[in-house]
Amino acid sequence: MLRGRGRLAGEKRVVVTAADGSETVVTAARAVVVATGSGPVVPQVDGLDTVEYWGSRDATSAREVPDRLGVLGGGVVGCEMALAWARLGARVTLFNHGDRVLPGAEPQASERVAAGLREAGVDLRLGTGLDAVRRSGDATVLVGGGDEVEVDRLLVATGRRPATDGLDLDSAGVALGRRGEIVVDDSGLAAGDWLYAVGDVNGRAPLTHQGKYQARIAAHAIAARAAGRALADGPWGEDAATADHHAVPQVVFTDPEVAWVGRTAAAARDEGLDVRVVDIDIAVAGSSLTADGWSGRVVAVVDPAREVLLGVTFVGPGVAELLHAATVAVVGEVPLGRLWHAVPAFPTISEVWLRVLEDYRA
Repeated sequence: MLRGRGRLAGEKRVVVTAADGSETVVTAARAVVVATGSGPVVPQVDGLDTVEYWGSRDATSAREVPDRLGVLGGGVVGCEMALAWARLGARVTLFNHGDRVLPGAEPQASERVAAGLREAGVDLRLGTGLDAVRRSGDATVLVGGGDEVEVDRLLVATGRRPATDGLDLDSAGVALGRRGEIVVDDSGLAAGDWLYAVGDVNGRAPLTHQGKYQARIAAHAIAARAAGRALADGPWGEDAATADHHAVPQVVFTDPEVAWVGRTAAAARDEGLDVRVVDIDIAVAGSSLTADGWSGRVVAVVDPAREVLLGVTFVGPGVAELLHAATVAVVGEVPLGRLWHAVPAFPTISEVWLRVLEDYRA
């Protein structure tokens, strides 16, 4: 373990600069893996550079609850942190430039999460970005939508970008993609036969579990190349991160939770795919027994030509635990006719799978 700031220095060479300025040069026998993650995207807002504000790490490590919290951004981090701090007692105002939160999710999910935020007391201002920020005494003034809001803390949650600054990627002949990511193939290889990039820095699927998945793929590929073995890099081979393309699972830990895998209906249609959508309430014996007033929704995107699932979204309390079954169905392209025989235990919320299949066949 070498602690310091690392950068590439030609083929298989890494220079690590320690806190005292000393440098250590490491030469790899087989491979170098870049796993530097991502950093926050800071929007162009007048005056933002003159005030202190939280990023996502600050928001998850703070030790005191601000009386008034402003949140800029209605993505995953913005929604999760707005709810968390509202539940801890802060008066939260969330500004979102778009007309719905979680724009990458199904509209049903966006609507239910927005309703949940409002129920928790969040002042949700959709279609309203920030025009300016300034200090006023001990407060921060947020100007947006023709209104001014004073807060004690501001969380900027407007996305993240691959962390590639200072890595000296040119020395390894690495070119960046249009979003600043290190471009890799499905084995994680970025340059030559030795430089790999996994996790947020390659921009493929910036989620912790996908980074771990990519690390397993890259490790297999490095070992195979070192041993002179042919890579199992075809579709769904153990040396290919195939799931990153169209079977990525994600959970948004709001109330209600949102859990989805694969394509949304809009994403599938944007790809030119013909789809049929099943959109129903989760109302089964298992849900009614889980909690009084339990309410949820499922949206399933089906390829009617092959009768396989392209994507599934669940919205409701605790629905993250339903996600892996959907992930298996999407990754495995399990035919709906076969899923008909995957009998869910009674009484569980998983009975919703039968309702989805019945609705599709109706």
